[in-house]
Amino acid sequence: MSHDPGRDVLEDMRGMDHALRDAPDEAFIARMRERFPTEREMDAMLTRKMRRRLLPRRSPVELAEFGGFLDRFLRAHVQGDFEVSELRWMTGGGSKIQLTFLLDWEDPQQQGQRTRTRLVVRMEPQESLSATSRLRESQLIQAFADTLPVPRVYWVDAEGAWFPEPALIYAFASGVTKPTQVEGRVGGVGASFGPMLRAQLGSQFVEHLARIHTLDVQGRDFSAFDVPAVGTTQTALWQLNRARRIWEEDRGEELPLMDVAANWLERHMPELDRVSVLHGDYRSGNFLFDEASSRITAWLDWERGYIGDRHRDLAWITLPLFGNYAEDGKTFLVSGLVPLETFYTEYERLSGLSIDPQRLRYYRILNSYQLVASSLGTAYRVARLGRSHQDVLLTWIEGIVYQLAEEMRGQLLGSS
Repeated sequence: MSHDPGRDVLEDMRGMDHALRDAPDEAFIARMRERFPTEREMDAMLTRKMRRRLLPRRSPVELAEFGGFLDRFLRAHVQGDFEVSELRWMTGGGSKIQLTFLLDWEDPQQQGQRTRTRLVVRMEPQESLSATSRLRESQLIQAFADTLPVPRVYWVDAEGAWFPEPALIYAFASGVTKPTQVEGRVGGVGASFGPMLRAQLGSQFVEHLARIHTLDVQGRDFSAFDVPAVGTTQTALWQLNRARRIWEEDRGEELPLMDVAANWLERHMPELDRVSVLHGDYRSGNFLFDEASSRITAWLDWERGYIGDRHRDLAWITLPLFGNYAEDGKTFLVSGLVPLETFYTEYERLSGLSIDPQRLRYYRILNSYQLVASSLGTAYRVARLGRSHQDVLLTWIEGIVYQLAEEMRGQLLGSS
């Protein structure tokens, strides 16, 4: 067999890129930032991720050690004496570390009265499946404090000055993600709710989405966000560049389909017709509800939210991955709650906003691209380097990526 020196050079270049993804230098980081410009805060989060990848792998934080971090934070942020009790880890979640505790203190919003408040700390692991901003998440939650059931935000350690990583502290919300007597998917994703419960939750599900997408962004603190201009492709470009940067920074292999998809997405970017706030991961599993009253008690996990095109949310919500079928085996239920056509009709009625099939198709492909990038890219890299508390889950996520890639291939064929 003849020797191909060109192949050797290509393999050496791939090996070099692989090493740089494990231990990126400033030149590599600068190249990624220049090639894929995105929102300021997202650029900062991705840059931070790559720079901190150079730090030694950290042993998992013990509960007692975390209690020390929490005590120092509260001493700096709480006036008067306080007492922390019942500190414990929370289960669930694939990208963040969460703990709950009881705080005995004088709450300034309760006229300084002594009270006992159940709180949650939501903190990044050393490296997350999704590099996101606790500041952005806090601003989104606070923006909907008078519009949706959301937990009260108490404090944000946006830069990880007090905790090992950036953290958000908000009120503990009661409720469940799925019926306690019905088996569902992990974390409540696409859970089976049954006809009666889904009828009650489904109407709230669509109504709350309409409130999110019609919120007036003026006069609210969205300082951690860039607001795209109507009539431009800014928002599509920012999101595409973010996903492409994640893929290039984290991937462990070549996947030509990703190049095909990225090129198509770049050529077909839609113009923005209206500025909307997006939740970013709106689905079952990310809201809590009270089983006795069938009322949604809290919307959580706003970390992927941004300001842009509502069709990105709509395309995400209607992904087959997040839904299931009704008892007839034919009717697809969005998030296991609402028949697809009913979802579209009710959304347009409640929001007063139209759904553009072309924009919806574009964001379906972009969503698939992002899922492949985070699954075959970030999940692989983080698990490889052992920098998360969820290495087993991240490895499992890698296993489903080829189904997602096949769905993206079908969408691209359908759009040609």
